[in-house]
Amino acid sequence: MKSNPFSGNYKTSQPTKLSRNDPNYGKPVAGSKSEKRGLKAAAHINAEVALLCDMIYQEGEKVGNGKAWILFKDLFQIYTRISNKVVGTLLRGRKHGFLDFEGETLFQGRDDNVPVFLLKSIHEIKSELSSDQEFEVGICHKAKE
Repeated sequence: MKSNPFSGNYKTSQPTKLSRNDPNYGKPVAGSKSEKRGLKAAAHINAEVALLCDMIYQEGEKVGNGKAWILFKDLFQIYTRISNKVVGTLLRGRKHGFLDFEGETLFQGRDDNVPVFLLKSIHEIKSELSSDQEFEVGICHKAKE
């Protein structure tokens, strides 16, 4: 790559600085290894959010229409066997409107009795995440408007 200062093809005379108004500002170069790693990471995060929501549905109390709720302590016990990113995945799921809970974040022990609710049916969540084939780095999924 000509824009990589660590490659043998780097030319110091090239202007490499992007304006903050440029649509590519803060994004990896299209087709680069960085972009591929970002796309792979986004797909992995989507899968973790889907799995967490599925655990809430399978192990929680069903409330109809494919929705459910579970206490944080129960979810923590179940999900930590799968991943150590329970709280981060919960925050990601809430950010994108899949689930909700009281408070800014949840802590083991202090928030054991806080319920975590699915806001959409598990079928809607899985459909939204599986239909999102074009991942954008830094975005969990494309919001359906």
